[in-house]
Amino acid sequence: MILIFKIWCSIEVNATENILDIFKRLFRYFSMTMSIIQEISVLTKNHVKIKNPDRVNDILSNMIKGGVSKVQIVSDFDRTITKQHQDGVPHLSTFAMFSKIPSSANNENYQKTVSALRAKYYPIEIDPHIPHEEKLKLMEEWWELSEKAIRGLKVTPEEIEDICVKTQPSLREGTREFFKDLAQENVPIVVFSAGCGDLVMSILKQFDVYLPNVKIISNFLKYNSEGIIEGFQDKVIHVLNKNEYAIKNSDFYHVLEKRDNVIVLGDSLGDASMAEGLDHLKNLLKIGFLYDHIDQYLPLYLDTFDIVLIDDQTMDVPKAIFDYIKAAQ
Repeated sequence: MILIFKIWCSIEVNATENILDIFKRLFRYFSMTMSIIQEISVLTKNHVKIKNPDRVNDILSNMIKGGVSKVQIVSDFDRTITKQHQDGVPHLSTFAMFSKIPSSANNENYQKTVSALRAKYYPIEIDPHIPHEEKLKLMEEWWELSEKAIRGLKVTPEEIEDICVKTQPSLREGTREFFKDLAQENVPIVVFSAGCGDLVMSILKQFDVYLPNVKIISNFLKYNSEGIIEGFQDKVIHVLNKNEYAIKNSDFYHVLEKRDNVIVLGDSLGDASMAEGLDHLKNLLKIGFLYDHIDQYLPLYLDTFDIVLIDDQTMDVPKAIFDYIKAAQ
């Protein structure tokens, strides 16, 4: 009670404020003096790992001060918005789904090429010991060769929709509710994907979460007049360049630069850098989903992300954090 009284006395009350507004401000100030991690009960669960609780509390306190009007969400797609696995069966990436479309699945040359590329480059992608500059060059090489491999294929938009229905990808539990809450508050969601943007969009539409506040930055297919793929529409997005530099000169960036509190969601170490390129960034909360090789990668994830979620196939944590920020307004 003494603490509440001190906080009450420290608040400069505007004569035009009603009692409800004053209590909201009191709640906001009081929240900052206690452990927000303890207040958001889901953050105390065993599968939630936080290396530096004080840092996370400071970030959350600052986000509460800014309110929802200063928040934006930056998220990876494959195995971040979609589940990492369903009952132990790994979810397919969008490019893996693309390879199952009949017109590409029946193209022997395409299948051999992409299989060989994955065998060569995927171990490099997940190796945390390879220097960034060296890995960056190799990832650019992989995606350029992948773009070359799809040229000449004739894959229709209808086939893309069909494969999204047939493979039945699952979004994390609570994604629909989370996205709709964000849309209601006009909070932008930037979905970065190094996969195939056409499939990303189709899946989001299928689950009714391709909402007006959602912007997809990915590799969208470019077709010629005969419906044959010529490559990607814009600069290739790979695992190490999917960040806000990619949209810095777009109209959408002007919406983002007004929102300096960013929550990043990702499942790979490179995803932690997705907010790079935002000049006016003030507070950044990075949430990482970890499923494979937990013992091996947990120390690295704890060094890279503020919050690490072990085999959590839900959106419970980011939704609870957003709900808390919203409630404190």
